[in-house]
Amino acid sequence: MLLAHRNTRWQFSTEQERSSFKWDVQETTTVFADGLVEVRSEFAGPRGASTQPLHARTSGRSSVDPEHVPVRLSPAPVEDFLCRAPEFGDWQVFAPFLAQQGHEPATTVVLNDVSVDEGSGPLRATGIEQLFSSGACDTPDGPAVVEPVDAGLLRITSGQLAVSDPGWIREPRTVAVPPGEFLVTLSLLRTTYGVDVAAAKVTFSDIPPREWEMALRPDEDLGLLGEGEFYGVGVDTGTVAFMDATRTVIEDELDEDLFIPLDGRFTVELPGTESEPNLIAFRAGRGDGSYPVWIGRTDDGQVGCVVVDFQLHSSGGGE
Repeated sequence: MLLAHRNTRWQFSTEQERSSFKWDVQETTTVFADGLVEVRSEFAGPRGASTQPLHARTSGRSSVDPEHVPVRLSPAPVEDFLCRAPEFGDWQVFAPFLAQQGHEPATTVVLNDVSVDEGSGPLRATGIEQLFSSGACDTPDGPAVVEPVDAGLLRITSGQLAVSDPGWIREPRTVAVPPGEFLVTLSLLRTTYGVDVAAAKVTFSDIPPREWEMALRPDEDLGLLGEGEFYGVGVDTGTVAFMDATRTVIEDELDEDLFIPLDGRFTVELPGTESEPNLIAFRAGRGDGSYPVWIGRTDDGQVGCVVVDFQLHSSGGGE
């Protein structure tokens, strides 16, 4: 069952005051589990309610002294404020509450299927393969040339690939992959503005991916994303790195060993010690931000590659 615990109604003098939310009276009804009903009536006063912020008005706070807010207490059967928990689409359950607000609910509700725009929903992995295909292409900045280059072999020892800003690897995006050494490839994009890293890929299989999925953390839900949105790797140093999930870095040495060398290069490798795998870092497109990480899976569901797309080829990008 559902309990209508709190209900707030506002009274306006005119439609114009309604549009600007300058209410005359705010009445809040609260129903408690023991059957006691509390009704609090707040009056805006001669200057109206416009002097109060919306969050204050809707949360029950106002310039009126709480001790002088009219409060009415009365007993009532809790059953009067209960309704059964509805199945999806069974909106008629809420009709009595709408009637209490002064609405006239329809006697029936008709649900119709609607077409879903192909471009709606979370960001999709489109054209990932083309990011690493040599040749001319069109970008929002005009004609460009794609040039894939090798960035070295990444050594994975733990079976977990981590994708992160090397200056902040406390919460990396991780992907379960086989241990071994795997080629890292950068996609350089040459435009009239210069050369940037458009994407980076670490390849685990020679079999081309059949489908792509967004790399997610356990607490992330695609269903919560709006159109064009994505969960991505956060970048605050202009740099992203592929590494084994057990790899650690000495932050005091990053400037000298990684960030300064990247001023004149596209990629830098931090070799591993006897007990640590290596780390391959590269420039993040044109700077800081958040970028999608895609997992390419083969026909049998295995991870074929992992790609970071810096979205230099797309006109819009996501959030």
